[in-house]
Amino acid sequence: MTRKTAILFVLLLFLCGCTANKAAYTFTLQSFHAVDGRQGVCTEDGFYWVSGSATLTKYDSEWNVVAENTDPFKELDLEANHIGDIDVYQNELYLGVEYFMDGKGKNIQVAVYDADTLELKRVFPFRADTGQLECSGIAVDPDTRTVYMSSWIDDESSSFLYTYDLDTGNYAGKMQMQPAPKWIQGVACCDGDLFVTCDDGDADALAPDHMYRIKRSDDRKTGTVVLDKTFDDVTRQGEIEGLTFDPARGELLVLYNRGARIKAGMPTGFYDGYDREIHEVFVYRIEPD
Repeated sequence: MTRKTAILFVLLLFLCGCTANKAAYTFTLQSFHAVDGRQGVCTEDGFYWVSGSATLTKYDSEWNVVAENTDPFKELDLEANHIGDIDVYQNELYLGVEYFMDGKGKNIQVAVYDADTLELKRVFPFRADTGQLECSGIAVDPDTRTVYMSSWIDDESSSFLYTYDLDTGNYAGKMQMQPAPKWIQGVACCDGDLFVTCDDGDADALAPDHMYRIKRSDDRKTGTVVLDKTFDDVTRQGEIEGLTFDPARGELLVLYNRGARIKAGMPTGFYDGYDREIHEVFVYRIEPD
């Protein structure tokens, strides 16, 4: 799918949202913070965790580094080189890891790490026959005891969120998104709904990326997708990544990369004025709309 097609898709979702649903929240930008990783963010009990493609970093409430793991794949049985968006629940980090190259993923695994030491604790048994071909993000829903996994690849497989049982680690099925958003980078749960961030803008044209809300059906086999935020307030348009909600503070946190040109999901050179890629977490105050 071309970027022009992606932008048309966003307009379609917006029109659908206008007629059927409205945005759940109003988002007001409060602050932004430079971080070390380019993939995902999560928060719990006043701490923040950020994933790079092959790193984990823990921050305190003032965004000071308190722990790092620069070799998170060392104890995995299957070869991996990529971490997507992450989540945390009861002081355990949930990672979707894989071997990613040239826009394709393999060796997908749900890996659980200690949130203090950042060391591996256990791995869920991945079901290779589910149709999932990549893992861009992961989210824990404590209310339904479910772990959700998203896929970035632009094909039919990415129209689903893949689910695992939080308690047993076993595969639990998949939920079809209608209409399916494109280029999903992160997934999170908040107040009974799922939210996904999508790299469906065009950094070359300074066109912003978006976040969508997914209202799940009662049987959680389908989800209605509604445009919830357009990120036209970031420092510079680039590549949106993971997201997380902080209910205690009433905040949405979104990781954004800028400066690097991205092709097939991988950095390939820089835009004018940049000699490196910059990673920033944008913090928004959220209020019911």
